[in-house]
Amino acid sequence: MKIAFVGAADTVTGSKHVLETDQACVLLDCGFFQGRRRETIQHNRELGLDVNALDAVVLSHAHIDHSGALPLLVKRGYEGTIYATPATRDLCAVMLEDAAMIQAADARYVNKLVERDHVDMDPIEPLYTEDDVLGVLERMVSVPYHREVPIAPGVRLTFMDAGHVLGSAITVLDVDHAASPGGRRRIVFTGDLGRKNIPILRDPEIVSGANVLVTESTYGDRLHKPIAQMEEDLGRVLVRTFARGGKVVIPSFALERAQEVLYAIHALRLGNAIPKVPVYVDSPLTVKITDIFRLHPECFDTETRALLRGTSSPFDFEDVRYVEDKEESKAIDASPDPCVIISASGMCEAGRILHHLKATIEDPKNTVVIVGFQAQHTLGRRIVERRSRVKIFGVERDLRAEVVVLNGFSAHADQSDLMAYVADLRARGPLEQVALVHGEPPAQDALRAKLRATGLDRVHAAHDGTTLEIG
Repeated sequence: MKIAFVGAADTVTGSKHVLETDQACVLLDCGFFQGRRRETIQHNRELGLDVNALDAVVLSHAHIDHSGALPLLVKRGYEGTIYATPATRDLCAVMLEDAAMIQAADARYVNKLVERDHVDMDPIEPLYTEDDVLGVLERMVSVPYHREVPIAPGVRLTFMDAGHVLGSAITVLDVDHAASPGGRRRIVFTGDLGRKNIPILRDPEIVSGANVLVTESTYGDRLHKPIAQMEEDLGRVLVRTFARGGKVVIPSFALERAQEVLYAIHALRLGNAIPKVPVYVDSPLTVKITDIFRLHPECFDTETRALLRGTSSPFDFEDVRYVEDKEESKAIDASPDPCVIISASGMCEAGRILHHLKATIEDPKNTVVIVGFQAQHTLGRRIVERRSRVKIFGVERDLRAEVVVLNGFSAHADQSDLMAYVADLRARGPLEQVALVHGEPPAQDALRAKLRATGLDRVHAAHDGTTLEIG
């Protein structure tokens, strides 16, 4: 038995891990790689695995770096089942369609620039279409939390709540293994692991009896500030930006991060901590996702369920405006008035956020607030690094706007959370091996050293193309 690491090894994007046993082959996640445009397109075209060998696909959650390549998998001939939680399937229906539409729209825009202005970019074609997305949805089977189902010869699946985003799951695989006690090995894949006590969602669940843990390590080398402090910090940013007549632009993942930022702004408004200005959620996808949130109260914590049952929804309050129309989106940039703009994508690689950044980053009155991890070679990472000039749609622009990084809004577990989760698993089972994925090398190395210091000797930092043999 072995696990091959095809993606999200040495990086935080393109999650793909292949479990091979003597009876079956199961793919865990099938995500998009994000980075330099040329490298990204080439990397995503090459899935890096044998589609025909797969017996099943298990999806941990709907974020595009975990789900975005599923339509390409189907396009290449995958005809088996894709397992996900009910909320994840609902989210994929809109997120993958949106990914296909963005690819088509960006291709048209970039190709027009190349043809008209001869910018330093190659013409591009979408990797897949909406028809390929439909093929994914036809193969998806919803599995509720805590229900065990057989998914391949000798492999049974149970989902537990990961507390990361709506519908996110810890994947528990019980695999037949004659040489093991009880005749099986329990392999646990965290997907992206959430944090305790964050708003909206429930805390991550602890799995009993784990033999092997495959865990994310995104923030394996750092600690987050408390959520309450992040709200205060965001409030201060909003107040000073509005005082100078500027706009606050927040690149945000449409799933979860946008809703968390809205939750924080709602709390600040209730406490009269910020002025009343328009808050634009400028992402058709975010509008659809927020509607899906209302359909899945089973994923919420007690406080959020109570808010939604009452009259004070954190997603609908005075001056918040959900924007779907393209012309209304353009009007936001044309207006000189202060406002908040929450728009996708979270790493500033596609979608309407590029147009808002193009319109705002050269004016020092404005502020760009980064509320999530930015992978290497993305525009978001270059903004975080405060490069003096950044390239948007192939054209270099001066970065004069204020840049504020609030990683405390992250839905990812930090080093302390990850260490605590591993300790809890060890207390409930015979944990023998740990593999660290979904992290850049410094984060992997720091977390591996910490885990080994606790007496866990078999800790593997996954690198691209490597394989972990399961004893």
